Amino acid sequence: MAKQVELKGHTYWILSEPDGDGWKARVAEVKEDGSHESIGIEASAETRGQADEAAERKLRRLLQAH
Repeated sequence: MAKQVELKGHTYWILSEPDGDGWKARVAEVKEDGSHESIGIEASAETRGQADEAAERKLRRLLQAH
């Protein structure tokens, strides 16, 4: 399942999956042609929502730095 986030004119997906006793989320940028590319951001947490939120926070920090 993916959560879509629009930031600075780009579209990102936060993709979540179960990981052992918790969840892992990773971030991918959606390209204009509909393809997507991982940007190397991952986060783990006990729940899917927590993992998604942590990955989104990392993405926002990365974009603020640039």
